[in-house]
Amino acid sequence: MADGGLSFMRQCFSKMYAAVGAVASLLLIGPTVAEDGVAGQAEDGVAGQAEPIPSVKVVRAELAAPYRTRSFFGVVRARETVDLSFEVGGAMDVLTAIEGDRVERGRLLAQLDQARFERAVERAEVTLRQATRDYQRAAALMQRSAASRARYEDAETVRDLASVALREARDDLEDATILAPFDGLVAERLTPNFTNVEPGHPILRLHDMSEVRVELELPERLLTRVGDPSRVRFTTRMPDRDDDIVLRFVEFHAETDRVGQSYTITLAFPDVDSAFLVPGASVTVTAAVPSELTGLVLPASAILSGADRETAVLVLEPGEGPSAVLRRLPVEVRSETGTGFLVTGVRDGAEVVAVGGHLLREGQTVRRYSRLVVEER
Repeated sequence: MADGGLSFMRQCFSKMYAAVGAVASLLLIGPTVAEDGVAGQAEDGVAGQAEPIPSVKVVRAELAAPYRTRSFFGVVRARETVDLSFEVGGAMDVLTAIEGDRVERGRLLAQLDQARFERAVERAEVTLRQATRDYQRAAALMQRSAASRARYEDAETVRDLASVALREARDDLEDATILAPFDGLVAERLTPNFTNVEPGHPILRLHDMSEVRVELELPERLLTRVGDPSRVRFTTRMPDRDDDIVLRFVEFHAETDRVGQSYTITLAFPDVDSAFLVPGASVTVTAAVPSELTGLVLPASAILSGADRETAVLVLEPGEGPSAVLRRLPVEVRSETGTGFLVTGVRDGAEVVAVGGHLLREGQTVRRYSRLVVEER
C-alpha cells in the first residue's frame, strides 16, 4: 500500500512538472513568434504606433510700426455745461425746452409771468416822467431866481433816481425770460412748469455743443514718457463713420487722480456730424506716439527663456509636404510695453511658434494650425 501510494504521488508530480514546463515553453517562445509576425503586428498597433504630429499656432516676425499705439476709454463731454436760472423770482408759466432737444442761440426756453414785471416798468416810466417835469420846472425857476439852487439839485436827484428805477424794472422784465445763450443741447429740466421759483433757482441744464470734447485718463507713466501731450496723435471712430477722426489736444488737468495716478486729458472733435456725439457717450481713443526703435516684433508668448536666462524662439523650417520642422533660434529681446518684444536674430517674415513653445522640442515635426472645424454628423 505504501509503495503504491508513493508511486501515485510521483505520477502526480510528474504531470504537474510537465504542465509547468509547457507553460514555460510558451512564455519563452512568445517573443520569437512576435518577431516572426503575429505578436509583432500587435505591438506595432498599440505600443509602437507613430507619434501624432502636433498643430501649432504661427506668427510672422514683422517690422515694428513707426508709431507705438495704446487705446483708452474716453467719455464725450460738452464744451461747457451750465445751469440756467432766473435772476428774479415769480411764477413760471412758460417752459418750452424739451430734454434732448437741440436749440439755437436766442431761442425762448422758459419765462415767468410777465404781468407783474410789466406793471413795474409802467410805474417806473410814470415816475420818471413826473420827476422830469419837476426837474424842468425847478430849472426854470432857478434861472428866474424864483427858486433856490438846492431845490433844483433835489429835483435833479429825484429824476436820476427815477431813471435808475426804470432801468432796473426793465432789467427785471428781461430777466424774467430765459433765452438760449448759445447753440446747445437741453440736458435736463430741473424745475417743472407752473412753479413759483426763487432768484437763482436752477431751471434747465444746457450743454454747449459748439465744440464737442472727449475726456480720458492718461497714466502718469505714459505722460512722463511722452512729455508734451501735443506730440501724441489721438484718433477715434464713430459707429456711423468708416474713417478715423483725428482729435485735437486741448488741455490736461495738472493734478493726478488719487487712486489711479492718472491725468485727465481733454481732446476736441473736429466739425463732424454724428448722431453719437452726445455728452456721456463712450468712445475708444487710440494714442499714437512716434517710435524711435526699429526691429522685428513678436508677442511675449513666443519668447522662450531657459534656465541660463537666454532667450530663444522656435522657427518653422520647410519639411515634407505641409508639415514643418522646428529649429530653436537664440534671439535678443527688448520691450517697452511688456506685451510685445523687439527681437534681433530672426529674419523678416520668419514663421515663429506663437504660443506653447515650451511644450515642443527642436527637430520636432509640426503642422500649422489654421482653424478649428466642427463637423456635424
